[in-house]
Amino acid sequence: MTSTPLALGAMYFGTRLDDRASFALLDRFVEEGGQWIDTANCYSFWTDPSGIGGQSEEVIGRWLKANPGADVKISTKVGVQPLEAGGAVEGLSRDAVRAGLEKSVERLGGARIDRFWAHSEDLTVPIEEVGVTFGELVRDGLVGEVAICNNPTWAVERARNAALQADLPPFVGLQLRHSYLQPRPGAVIEGQDWRFGMVTPETLDYVERAGDLDLWVYTALLLGAYDRNDRDFTPAYRHEGNTSRLAALGEVARAHGVKQGQVVLAWLAGGATRMVPILGGSKVEQLEEAVAGVRLELTPEQRARLDDAA
Repeated sequence: MTSTPLALGAMYFGTRLDDRASFALLDRFVEEGGQWIDTANCYSFWTDPSGIGGQSEEVIGRWLKANPGADVKISTKVGVQPLEAGGAVEGLSRDAVRAGLEKSVERLGGARIDRFWAHSEDLTVPIEEVGVTFGELVRDGLVGEVAICNNPTWAVERARNAALQADLPPFVGLQLRHSYLQPRPGAVIEGQDWRFGMVTPETLDYVERAGDLDLWVYTALLLGAYDRNDRDFTPAYRHEGNTSRLAALGEVARAHGVKQGQVVLAWLAGGATRMVPILGGSKVEQLEEAVAGVRLELTPEQRARLDDAA
């Protein structure tokens, strides 16, 4: 089976999705050649009565136990897990990161974590220290590689340089929100809590120049608004530039006989900058459509049409 440049987002495993629904997605993902399962230790504290996360990792741990030897890679995060319901989060101190990792491995049934992410900014810890802390995890054989989410580009660079200066492996991935349509500059984006959680032109330039850094993107399908009649784009995305981009997107989708969201995934996965879209769907048919989308081949002319629309 051909591999797919798509990560399966497991945010609502164990809360909105029970074991049966979660296992069905995981099974189909593997059948389609998928490898990366993306979760976090805090998923999904805001939907669980406990107010504390860990449910997603626990479901994945049960699936791994039921599927020994499954050809998957585990991606999880640390930094935003509440210490108690409604209380402060763990943060990114060295002790908190190591403690969080230990608990994640336990919930995952002892599985090796292939990619371990710093989930967000922690303004109480110097970013250089964060880079070194995560590099030490790779050096010590505790995780396969490390990466960072929702941080400004300058901070990512400082963290990577600090790790390299300490002769440690640096962050090799960056995770931010990105899609084909872009919000109005300066607009408040509903549901986007991170200060620096969006891909910008500077982000793309940095990733391309770095050479050893890939870019994972979440909310790629804007919660289904590209194709679902019951979903609309939030106010930040309703502007004249996006009207032109939607027209271009519709043209390309009709040419291929596919949905607009599938073209969005093809545009993300097949561009000059290495991107891994994260699918956060809840149904097997959504997963199948997404896999077909990232495998869709856009012609150079179609890609230029999409890129040039404004």
